[in-house]
Amino acid sequence: MIEKHLKKLLLQRRGKFMIPASLVATVNVNNSLDHAFLVLTKDRYAKIIVVDNENHYRGQLSLAMITDRLLETERINVNKLNELTVADVMQTNTPVIQDPFDVEENLRLMIDQSFLAVVDHQDQFCGIVTRRELLKAVSYTLHEFGKDYEVMPKKQSDNE
Repeated sequence: MIEKHLKKLLLQRRGKFMIPASLVATVNVNNSLDHAFLVLTKDRYAKIIVVDNENHYRGQLSLAMITDRLLETERINVNKLNELTVADVMQTNTPVIQDPFDVEENLRLMIDQSFLAVVDHQDQFCGIVTRRELLKAVSYTLHEFGKDYEVMPKKQSDNE
């Protein structure tokens, strides 16, 4: 559990934790891989959010996933870019969160993720929490803690 004073400082930056869905690039499950490839390449994203026609979160897609699907024995079959859809290639078992301000859960999940998708109770895509923004909050906390608090070591018992 995060110490309450540290958590208080971390949450001072909570307004920057989530990037709203309106500012996040997405692709639709029905888009061709050609379209997704262009979006990922032009915007230089490592991964992108996948939604359906009703803006429900469906998964994530990366260039590596697309490339892997295009590989054949001795060549890359670029014709598959127009034959396959995002739904054919996307990753669906990615972690999602509903509370972008649960710092402890976010930190635990972000060990292996660069961002977390935020959804509501109906799986509507709300935005993302990025490792970058969370690390900025941690950095802020580490640098500001001593300005508001005096830290003293606990008294050690005779057994230590």
